[in-house]
Amino acid sequence: MRLNRALKEKRPETETRHDYVILQHDNARPHVAQVIKTYLETLKWDVLPHQYNPDLAPSDYYLFQSMQHGLADQHFSNYEEVKNLIDSWIAEKPAKFFRKGIRELLGKWEKVIASDGQYFEYKICNHIFTIKLQFSKKNRTN
Repeated sequence: MRLNRALKEKRPETETRHDYVILQHDNARPHVAQVIKTYLETLKWDVLPHQYNPDLAPSDYYLFQSMQHGLADQHFSNYEEVKNLIDSWIAEKPAKFFRKGIRELLGKWEKVIASDGQYFEYKICNHIFTIKLQFSKKNRTN
């Protein structure tokens, strides 16, 4: 797996310190396929169950919300334009941007744990992330 190799290359100390990877992903079919589950077990990664709440998903509540503002009212002619813009948007973000999102996620999780299964008021902030792809007839492949 490329992520596992990249982790070993960029942070070789994780193996000697006996650190481990905690992975959170959604329950999309590729993520829950038995072959993937088995492979993650061989890597000895802890996989957190999907939380089924977009406000607690790292990508939905923080990353996509911020990205939505950066991509507002953009129109793209093809996939490459979308990919290039998103790649440059991510590359422009400093490491502290991503650290902040992780810290905020921990705070949200702590609130859920502290509620001990009880209902609590929570400001729901569902953002719809959309990219408009407008292809001219000459760009269509089908």
